[in-house]
Amino acid sequence: MIVVATADFELYHEAVAELRSRGVTFTTVEPGDPLPDRATVVITAPDDDIDTDCSRVTATGDEARRAVDEALAVLRGGGGRTIVGVDPGTRPGIAVLSGETVVAAFHVPLSDAVEVIQRETDDAVDPLVRIGDGARLQGAKIINALDEVPVELVDETGTTPYLGSGARGMGDVLAAVNIAQRDGQRIDSREIEPTDGELQRIKTKSREQSKDNRTIDDELARRVAGGELSIQEALDEHREREA
Repeated sequence: MIVVATADFELYHEAVAELRSRGVTFTTVEPGDPLPDRATVVITAPDDDIDTDCSRVTATGDEARRAVDEALAVLRGGGGRTIVGVDPGTRPGIAVLSGETVVAAFHVPLSDAVEVIQRETDDAVDPLVRIGDGARLQGAKIINALDEVPVELVDETGTTPYLGSGARGMGDVLAAVNIAQRDGQRIDSREIEPTDGELQRIKTKSREQSKDNRTIDDELARRVAGGELSIQEALDEHREREA
């Protein structure tokens, strides 16, 4: 059982809210009071005076979610490094594992993916990011932006599960979980030359998004493919060239 035992009101409030939102069984006690017999892990503030043989997770109020993640990993026997699995695409699936336990999951626009990954690995001990080798251009954009955490490129063949009725939208996240659980090859950067077909798809999208039926050229499409420009930025630059 998880026990919240802290005199820090902010940590108490945030940790309790986080535990309730996840449907976790827990209890609270005042620091110094006896812990329940079933206590396995205790969440406290760094300066709380707690004498216990149980596993202890310390945090401040703004670290409550991280503390709950760690407590759940201990509770479920999933102690180990933090691994972030990424199923790349225009809306990557992102899964955060502590040992064998999934502690967080996200499905975000590509533009937000790096920020999410960095936030989830910033305070982690010995973190690792594993990215699927599909969606080459989007995956390369993420890999090249992650310079403070080790990254592995993973063969994502067979990582997307069959989705039954009512599971729409879960495929990318579940694939990210499977990717996180596979060993990959260490990679520092990934330079991908877009194919003619990929460039044509970007140019088609530019025409569809343009209010004046404008199509960007190959050079701008290549910069979009590399993540240097968004399609709207490429359209703006195309207009400026003709002004």
